[in-house]
Amino acid sequence: MTGVEVPEEDERWLVVRGRRWRRQDPDLPDDVARRLRSHLGRGRAAVRSRRREGQDPSPARRRVDLAKHGLGERGTPWWEQDADQRRVRWQEALAALDELDRQGESVRPPRAAPPSGGSGPAG
Repeated sequence: MTGVEVPEEDERWLVVRGRRWRRQDPDLPDDVARRLRSHLGRGRAAVRSRRREGQDPSPARRRVDLAKHGLGERGTPWWEQDADQRRVRWQEALAALDELDRQGESVRPPRAAPPSGGSGPAG
C-alpha cells in the first residue's frame, strides 16, 4: 500500500442524463474553487453571448478550458495526482485566468457601435 486513498468510482464521476462527467477536485480550497467556478460561469456566459452575436466564441472557450483544468475536470485526473501536482494545477490555471483579466481580454463580445447620426448621450 502507498498510503494514498483512492476515491470511490462515484466520487470521481457525476452522471447527468446518462452521460458521465468528471467531478471537481474535492480537495480544492473553498476560495480557490469559488474563483475557478466564477471564471467558468463567466466563460460559459460569454460563449453563449458570442454565439448569439454571431462572433467567434474561442476567446471565451479558453477561459472555460482553463477553469475546468483548474477544477480538475479536464487534464490529468485529479485522483492520479499527488497533493503538490494538484496544487500546481489550480495555481497555474488561476494565474492564466487572472492574466486574461489583466490583459483586458473581454469575455463578452464587443458591442456594436451606435448608429451614426443618432441622438447619443450628450457630452
